[in-house]
Order: sequence, then C-alpha cells, then structure tokens
Amino acid sequence: MLQAKNLTKEFNGKRVLNQVNLSVGKGEVYCLLGQNGAGKTTTINIFLGFIEPSGGHALINNIEVKPNQADTNKMIAYIPEVVQLYGNLSGTENLDFFSKLAGYTYTENGLTAFLTKAGLQETAHASRLSTYSKGMRQKVGIAIALSKKADVIFMDEPTSGLDPKATAEFTAICQELANEGKSIFMATHDIFNAVNVGTRIGIMKEGKLIHEVETGDINAIQLQQLYLETI
Repeated sequence: MLQAKNLTKEFNGKRVLNQVNLSVGKGEVYCLLGQNGAGKTTTINIFLGFIEPSGGHALINNIEVKPNQADTNKMIAYIPEVVQLYGNLSGTENLDFFSKLAGYTYTENGLTAFLTKAGLQETAHASRLSTYSKGMRQKVGIAIALSKKADVIFMDEPTSGLDPKATAEFTAICQELANEGKSIFMATHDIFNAVNVGTRIGIMKEGKLIHEVETGDINAIQLQQLYLETI
C-alpha cells in the first residue's frame, strides 16, 4: 500500500531525509520513532503531497504521489497531532462537512455509525467540538478517515497528550482498523504504545532509517534500549 524508495529531501542545502526505504502492507501498522527533527513528519508530508521529495519516490498503492496527487489523495486520510475541526459545530456536523468536502454524502444514521465505530460515545455526537477532549477529537478524525473510505491512514503523534485510558481506546481502534485491512503509518514518540499497536517499528535519526524491527521480536524495554542507543 505504501512505499518509500530512496526518499530524499533537502531544505536550503540541508538534507533532512537521506535515502529512506520502507514499505507498509495492507493491514499493517507501521510506527516511526525518532527525535524531533529526525524526519518523521517530513516523510508523512511527502506522502500527503504537502512537499515534494528532492529525490527518490513515494508511492501509494503503486501510484507515485507526484504528479498523481489527485488520485492518491482519494486513498488516504490524515490525523495530525491536533485535529483541526470546527469548535462551534457538533461532532456529527463536523463529520458531515468534511465527508462532503471529500465527495461523500451520508444520512444521519450513516454519520452516527462512523462516529460510533470510531469510539465516540453517542451522547457526545450532538455536542459542540469546543467541549471535546483531545481523545474525543481524535475519534472524530478517525470517523472522517472512515467516511473517506481511506485505504491508508497517516497519523502524526496521535497519542500525545492522551491519558492512559484514551490511549488504550485509541490503540484498540487502530488494531480494529488494521484487522479490516487499513494500512496505518504513525509517527510517534510513544515507545510503549508503538509496541502495543504496531506490527513493525522504524527508528529514524538525522533523516536516515537506522533500524526496523517486528513488534513480535521485541518488547517495550528492549525497544527503549535500542532507541536510546540509536539516538
């Protein structure tokens, strides 16, 4: 579903991505670890088409993002660290607006079904977003991704600022999406959640992908040690 081939990016003569190669298959959750500035968000932004690579290729479902962004955008959804929604609208109204923006129109029952599947309690559907916690806003973001029928979901620091209960709920939702065949690419600092939710984990340093491990082959303590030795 997702491939980076010798992906390189330079800003003002400084190389921030250096020959990155990775792939994410159908039903996989790939967690990318690294310090701030390691290149995690830059990698995501290239796949989203926000920036162009200086070299190499970024492909979604075997289609190169540039110059086919209109096609690849139909296959993807993005959940940033802070989900940008309209605070004066309800969860249902936000979902209705953003799904229509993507070209999809749903009945009230359809919108309710997406929000419920994303884990948002039904009593909150009609409440304004300004009253939502960060975890609740993340769930609306997941509902929007579901309404877009996205095959690949990008997430940037999705558990930052979430309490343990909200993190556990988020992890369960991600695992359910992966079981349904969605591919998830997640940039994160959360080592322990990466082990819980991921199928594979990459560690970046200074624009290079230094390590890749299968989560079945490593526990959180071992991953933490490997991460500290790497950075």
